[in-house]
Amino acid sequence: MALNSLELPNAVPGERSAIDTPSGLVSFYRSNGASTAATPLLLIHSINAAGSSYEVRPIFEHYRGDRPVYSVDLPGFGFSERSDRVYSPRLMVDAIRAMVAQIRQEHGGVPIDALALSLSSEFLARAASERPGDYRSLALVSPTGFNKGAPYLEAGATRARPTFYRILRFPLWDCGFYRLLTSRRSIRYFLERTWGSKNIDEGMLNYDYLTTHRPGARFAPYYFVSGYLFSLDITRVYESLAMPVWLSHGVRGDFQDYSCVETILRRPNWTATEFQTGALPHFELPGDFMRRYSAFLDGAGV
Repeated sequence: MALNSLELPNAVPGERSAIDTPSGLVSFYRSNGASTAATPLLLIHSINAAGSSYEVRPIFEHYRGDRPVYSVDLPGFGFSERSDRVYSPRLMVDAIRAMVAQIRQEHGGVPIDALALSLSSEFLARAASERPGDYRSLALVSPTGFNKGAPYLEAGATRARPTFYRILRFPLWDCGFYRLLTSRRSIRYFLERTWGSKNIDEGMLNYDYLTTHRPGARFAPYYFVSGYLFSLDITRVYESLAMPVWLSHGVRGDFQDYSCVETILRRPNWTATEFQTGALPHFELPGDFMRRYSAFLDGAGV
């Protein structure tokens, strides 16, 4: 099947809409039928070669009957704009801020709950640090920035490797490399590393293949693998948060180094849960994950 020729279905069972933002057209899903009086919940997928709202599907499905639930496609992913441009933390943060403003406008300006996966936890944390009144609580699932040797630097710097990016984008192998990276075999390999197991979610494998075979799908991932989306000041950003924050992570796979988490957990507004899973505990232990998250939300005054 040729690249860009595959239809992309909705990632979660909700109504899909889009808004114009400083980060371009941003697509999102909205649940229907829940009480509009309940606190809205925003879900944000991770960043990788195949990032999509499918990554938060179990959480969306669990809460959609109880409260308004939204899932956003970050710039470069899903049905959002995938143009050839610079993908940076600021681009992602501005998209989240615009999405939060849209949700609050629809629900009388109330602060929302928000949950993000992996690297997107950095973007959500930064958005919340800039506009803390927009959020009632944050949940960070397998967040980046807590590994041993995590930097503690001033704002503005990233892990960007411009030479590596230019190599990836060299016309002779630009598209060919991305096809190799997003073959079914490659996607399965990376999902197994995420799970720390061969027992991956096959639905995610299928959706990942479809979403990586859409026009412009390679542009944002190239910035991701070249380090442009990782902030060197994220420790300071995490420390600036004052609202309730729940951090959860697994113990298997590639995303299990939380050597520096104890420092942040000394803060009274932070709590953490460790799951005996890979980096996506809500897929492996959905019942336990939802109970723990719901208990956190109850404690946050939801």
